[in-house]
Amino acid sequence: MSFPFKKLVPHSLVILGFIIISLAYFSPVLKGKAIFQNDIVQYIGMSKQQKDFKADTGEETYWTNSAFGGMPTYQLGARYPHNYIKKLDLALRFLPRPADYLFLYLLSFYVFLLVLKVDFKLAALGALAFGFSTYLIIILGVGHNSKAHAIAYMPLVLSGIILVFQKKYIGGFLLTTVAMGLELVSNHFQMTYYLLLLVMVLGIAYLIDAYRKQELPHYFKSIGVLITAVVLSIALNASNILATNEYVKESKRGKSELTINADGSTKEVTSGLDKAYITQFSYGIIETFNLYIPRFMGGGNSEDVGKDSATYEALRKLGATTTQAAQEAKRAPTYWGDQPIVEAPAYVGAVVLFLFVFALFLVKGRLKWWLVGGTILSLLLSYGKNQPFAFLTDFFIDYVPLYNKFRAVSSIQVILELCIPALAVFGLVKLFKDSENKERKLVALKYAIGITAGLALIFLFFKSSLFDFIGLNDGYYRQNYGQDYIDALKSDRKTIFTEDTIRSLILVSLSAGIVFMFLKEKLKRDWVIAGFFILILFDLIGVDKRYVNNDDFVSGIKMSKPFQANEVDKYILQDKSHYRVYDLVSGPSKPSYYHNSLNGYNAAELRRYSEVYDFYLTQNNINILSMLNTKYIVAQDEEGKAFPYENDEVNGNAWFVKQLVKVNSANEEILAIDSLDTKQKAIFSNQPKLNMFKELKTNYAVDSLSKIELEQVTPNYLKYNTTNSQDGFAVFSEIYYGHGWKTFIDGKQVEHIRVNYILRGMPVPAGNHIIEFKFEPDVVKTGSKITLASSILFVLLLFVGVFYEYKKK
Repeated sequence: MSFPFKKLVPHSLVILGFIIISLAYFSPVLKGKAIFQNDIVQYIGMSKQQKDFKADTGEETYWTNSAFGGMPTYQLGARYPHNYIKKLDLALRFLPRPADYLFLYLLSFYVFLLVLKVDFKLAALGALAFGFSTYLIIILGVGHNSKAHAIAYMPLVLSGIILVFQKKYIGGFLLTTVAMGLELVSNHFQMTYYLLLLVMVLGIAYLIDAYRKQELPHYFKSIGVLITAVVLSIALNASNILATNEYVKESKRGKSELTINADGSTKEVTSGLDKAYITQFSYGIIETFNLYIPRFMGGGNSEDVGKDSATYEALRKLGATTTQAAQEAKRAPTYWGDQPIVEAPAYVGAVVLFLFVFALFLVKGRLKWWLVGGTILSLLLSYGKNQPFAFLTDFFIDYVPLYNKFRAVSSIQVILELCIPALAVFGLVKLFKDSENKERKLVALKYAIGITAGLALIFLFFKSSLFDFIGLNDGYYRQNYGQDYIDALKSDRKTIFTEDTIRSLILVSLSAGIVFMFLKEKLKRDWVIAGFFILILFDLIGVDKRYVNNDDFVSGIKMSKPFQANEVDKYILQDKSHYRVYDLVSGPSKPSYYHNSLNGYNAAELRRYSEVYDFYLTQNNINILSMLNTKYIVAQDEEGKAFPYENDEVNGNAWFVKQLVKVNSANEEILAIDSLDTKQKAIFSNQPKLNMFKELKTNYAVDSLSKIELEQVTPNYLKYNTTNSQDGFAVFSEIYYGHGWKTFIDGKQVEHIRVNYILRGMPVPAGNHIIEFKFEPDVVKTGSKITLASSILFVLLLFVGVFYEYKKK
């Protein structure tokens, strides 16, 4: 059997084209520059300590002291042993970032359309329509890399699933296993969860189709194959999944034990995030038209309206200089939608949407219905708290498992951003099919023109009566700048609304013209494809470049070392002892870059620490700060200059207390530490490890010679020397985490408990002792063994599958 090299040539050229296009869009990477991504800057600050530890020792630490007082590194890029699927992912992402993610978008969607038996030219066209969807580019601009990572592998997972349903069981099983394994590597479980919702819609469509065709045995056989593939893909990521599952219960995404808020009001008790937090970013119903007209709702929170704008003139009349007015005009608050913050519109493309509507009237069967079903479901859920669809979000939050673990419901639109270009491509597939009735194609074209162009014309002629162009924050701007400024903003909002509506109308007209000329046999198939290549790239890249362009790139060293130590940092760093810093000036993660910090930037910090932060640290409660060994507090003086306040009342690294006070609930526990004399007393409540101590004494004698000294510290190891003439109870100013921290006295393993709501404590016998804390999470060891075994199993199955297919052919 000869190898079909000729068949691979077109695909090789397409993939080469994807590489060139990815590098061309992010061309500054070829000069060694890096895109400035704010979220990645914060991540660099958070992860520096663990990376420095790896560089110094060659070992991975799964705990960091540099953020939130201390936390596991599971959500900070931790690397696990035998994670070979991660190595495959890194091999696929061989281009410089963020070109690597754009390449993955294109490659994955291309494979997806090929599996659906689309011609390679149309598959390449569809890949560009998907990859340059504005939201997918925007998230690269702001640094949501793990989200982009997960989205990029979604089409590849669907490819494996569809192969199985096409009765290609072996190839489908292998591809689903690899693709799902890569999807899980991205470590963005919210996007993976949304993919699951789409797969369920797909599964229902295929079930109905199988029932109609009397192919239920094949359907259920396929489900069995896919379940096996998913289980194996989970096993390939066992360490990450097990660690995340363990951690999420202790993070603020898990269930809180508190029934009160920091202000004393009653807290809504849920097993996940608060409903208000989940739905904070709810997509406005009218905002839906952003998918078709990019700046329908004004674009992003900050748009450049230029010097010839009404806003510029209003600022000049308010007394701004030409320079000041020009600068403010570059960041005019033109967005007038319902969300608190929007970087840019989630624009799918006028050309793509025209083809999508065209396809609605041509494409039939299960493919159409699962793509349309996924589109509608994601759109309705993205509306979140907005009526009249809030009931659907409430239902999902209350009854659908895990839905309440995720915030920013508007981001579920990634599903429609996959479904719309897929169906749009099938509109062209049907257009080119000779077997399809030409009259039916003309009718579909008329409907597509009527709906898309008709909408644009209605918006153009009736915009003033349909919309008020008033934003959520206009009251603030009116109060500070006056009504004339608001009127100028509204005028500019109308202007950009009109400009982009006309833009979409023109693009739709050109698209319709191309289809019409093909139907009238004035254009050949390849010229139609070439025309849509040009239109789609012009349309999408033209909008993408408004928000992510070469101006966003900085020198590589600025991104690799984004923070510079100021005089305050240098002063604090002279202190070589072990302490914490609470910085009220520098931002969320810069303190973590240089110090063991109470600050941090992560959406899933430990829940109890987050609660203490909300109750006390936001109020600068010195008692709690001292308990956490906060030796330095960075604040501003009267002139606004940062200075380091040295806390003389700090408790230190560890101390013996005279009294243990038992409380009966989390509410009592967190309220008790407010005015607690933490140097003399400790609070504890019922918890499983208390059984290890049988009976804890409540009173202890502490003499002047009693002491605990920290002798050695690394992120995952602490060693103390203790001296006490009598049995005592020690409190350590380290964050309690009940999974992985192992305690030893003189080399013998013992237990410790949680005290003062978030700290560690333990009884210490009289005499001189060495106490050690070692972070050795069993979940990583167990996960690594599973990962190794499953990797070996998959390689064996791969060889068997390839051999079987070879013999079969």
